[in-house]
Amino acid sequence: MATITNRPLGTGFTATTLFAGLVAKLGSWNDARVTRASLSRLSNRELDDLGLVRGDIDDIAAGKYRR
Repeated sequence: MATITNRPLGTGFTATTLFAGLVAKLGSWNDARVTRASLSRLSNRELDDLGLVRGDIDDIAAGKYRR
């Protein structure tokens, strides 16, 4: 027997969308962590060569930095 529904397939809240969202958040967090660590290892002179100061590191890692 066939079932007819008005809801398209793949919509709604499922374990798959929850897991995919979690993986995406973990990936973003790790990218920010690596970026923050890499920039923190640079000297003040190296940061100045890039046109940055130490206070910009968190904004850059969060993707909020604007020139």
